[in-house]
Amino acid sequence: MNNFEYSRAADVADAVRQVATDPGARFIAGGTNLIDLMKYDVERPARLIDITHLPLKAIEETADGGLRVGALAPNSDLAYHPLIETRYPLLSSAILAGASAQLRNMASTGGNLLQRTRCFYFYDVATPCNKREPGSGCSAINGINRINAILGTSEACIATHPSDMCVALAALEAKVRVAGPSGERTIAFEDFHRLPGDTPDRDNNLAANEIVTAIELPPKGFAAHYSYLKIRDRLSYAFALVSVAAALELDGGRIKEARLALGGVAHKPWRNRNAEAALRGEVPDRAAFAKAAGLVLLDARGFSHNAFKIDLARRVIIRTLTQAANATPQIQSVKKIR
Repeated sequence: MNNFEYSRAADVADAVRQVATDPGARFIAGGTNLIDLMKYDVERPARLIDITHLPLKAIEETADGGLRVGALAPNSDLAYHPLIETRYPLLSSAILAGASAQLRNMASTGGNLLQRTRCFYFYDVATPCNKREPGSGCSAINGINRINAILGTSEACIATHPSDMCVALAALEAKVRVAGPSGERTIAFEDFHRLPGDTPDRDNNLAANEIVTAIELPPKGFAAHYSYLKIRDRLSYAFALVSVAAALELDGGRIKEARLALGGVAHKPWRNRNAEAALRGEVPDRAAFAKAAGLVLLDARGFSHNAFKIDLARRVIIRTLTQAANATPQIQSVKKIR
């Protein structure tokens, strides 16, 4: 690990000022991802700006009936918060499916959004990687790519986004509040993370001189018909091979509204509006769910070791939508698939 300077931000304005004046600086809160990257020599910040003392931990209701979650609220606090458990159980379930209890206690909500994408070669500084060194090449495309993406890939990168929480936030259509030198702005969640394109070194659309201050949840939480199903190599702490967040609103035995987001398959949480539109007005049965899965995976592309993910994703989409329709969500403390 390289030497670095350390400073502590007094407030949000001070945090923005410090990061704006030092291009080599990085914010640190829980550090559950950044410290690992520093140990592997993937990240080499010149300065760490400690933001843990900023007043950004509150979870409070908004005027429109939604919820505002401070960026420094620990993942564990968010998952078990009464308003989250009752009104946004999809988000609670997704958080509990991720990491370990110890990591959830440390990880901040804002930091979860900023996790770097996952790929063996990104973490191996002895190999070429366009995310670490743009223009050097992508070792995963012709390498060991079992964990890599099948949707939204480019010739420059096939890494996957690692978060479970973000998959649920995508399905719920959350918004991200950020602050910078020009003031505050709001980013729609689906616009926050980026596909790799020819700039895979950029994981999101947060400017270098901005800080995430909060996540805003809309009033509708799909508390009656939802499920988060995560398929992984082992039942204990592991990243998703494929995960699906499904949320349905039923009316008169038909689907009035549908939300569907996938994790473990792309450089960002993956949503397909065409698949969601195809579900509206349909009877919630296997035929409708299979059609939606086909639309989601229409442009999926497998590589030498991960083509199995396409069929796996199809089956997980159908199963998760079935769980949501039946109001029998996957219980994260019980590993057997319902």
